[in-house]
Amino acid sequence: MADVQLLDKVISLAKRRGFVYPGSEIYGGLANTYDFGPRGIELKRNLTNLWWKEFVSRRPEIYGMDSSVLMSPKVWEASGHTASFTNILIDCTSCQYRTRADHLIEDNLPDLGNVEGKPLEGLDQIIADNKIKCPKCGKIAWTRPREFNQLFETQVGIITSGKNTAYLRGELAQGMFVDFKHILDSIHPKLPFGLAQAGKAFRNEITLGKFTFRTLEFDLAEFEYFVKPETWEKHFEYWKGEMAAFAKMVGLSQANLRWRAHSKEELSHYSQRTEDLEYEFPWGFKEMFGLAYRTDFDLTNHMDKSGVDLRYTDPGSGEKFIPHVIEPTFGISRLLTIILMNSYFEDKDKDRIVLRLPKVLAPAKAAVFPLLGNKEELTKKARTIFDHLAAKFEVEWDDRGNIGKRYYAQDEIGTPACITVDFQSLEDDTVTVRDRDTATQERVGVDKLVSFLNT
Repeated sequence: MADVQLLDKVISLAKRRGFVYPGSEIYGGLANTYDFGPRGIELKRNLTNLWWKEFVSRRPEIYGMDSSVLMSPKVWEASGHTASFTNILIDCTSCQYRTRADHLIEDNLPDLGNVEGKPLEGLDQIIADNKIKCPKCGKIAWTRPREFNQLFETQVGIITSGKNTAYLRGELAQGMFVDFKHILDSIHPKLPFGLAQAGKAFRNEITLGKFTFRTLEFDLAEFEYFVKPETWEKHFEYWKGEMAAFAKMVGLSQANLRWRAHSKEELSHYSQRTEDLEYEFPWGFKEMFGLAYRTDFDLTNHMDKSGVDLRYTDPGSGEKFIPHVIEPTFGISRLLTIILMNSYFEDKDKDRIVLRLPKVLAPAKAAVFPLLGNKEELTKKARTIFDHLAAKFEVEWDDRGNIGKRYYAQDEIGTPACITVDFQSLEDDTVTVRDRDTATQERVGVDKLVSFLNT
């Protein structure tokens, strides 16, 4: 039976152990914002680095870049986001509770399935026919559903009269499209090739998210894969496989995953085909990764609106054409919530909580302890070992309290191994290494620690 309280347990652990904190909490907070603490930033960095390694570094045809958060507003006009980047907003007139109409329906009528993309009238009818109550006040007093643009507006300029409207980017893709000609002229890639980046995106979300699953500011990793038009289906299927393989790499079971194709009504304005790789939460399947066939929509529009030739020249035939685009998208902030939930384990036998993170993602590969924090000789030896290991990978240091409490704290942090320096260490240069998952202990020579921890 699914643990419906799992998310609450993860949120508590994340705050208690320095992974994620509510944003601006000392001032009452700001909904849908979170800060990453010392362990959370390491987990997020490890996740992003793994993605970069798997999808950029080891693939010679994919090139990394980092475009600006702020771009000309003409970019978002050409891309269609100022007109079509919308959600359906609905308000309770009794208590002023505000939410997305599609999410309201899906939360109350889960058997109905995904209703995103249905027309306003259709959503309104479903809410009325099923007498869906406000989750806050319990009344049925909804406004008519209406469109709400998700782009965050800001102003560029130092004086009020000279300010111009700009937008925080709602996706990473447009930076790669507007730099397409620069890439062709400077890198000279051959089709198929990809442009990749990882970074911040911003969306004025209506619905309160579930932890870092849906936030106003979030981390994305995605790439645009440029292909010949006639080959797009082949590449689409290939990247489906690679995305599923990455999910397995970060510890997710195939039994908890499924692909779901978007309906015609649900498709984004730029997409001809989109599929989501969904994860099964205790409250049902929800999007984890997205894969879209964007055709030549973006490059064509940017070429039309800018007047700059964005065609690719085939080096063999000399033919000029606009490539089509396959776009795999990975929500890093969203994936972090999924990984924390997937890794959370209550060991009833040993009365402990264990965060069974994959080693490659754990904030620290090991923790180093002196058996007694008030014994200078043990502390000095332990510090030497810590410094040696810290040159190789992330390591935690802890000399507070008794050794049992330190072990259990590191279990909750997800540290794969704990290294204890005791009096025997001073005699034979060995240490006790305790395994996170099994709690078994083994004596290991200090000179073999690095290779031992890397196995």
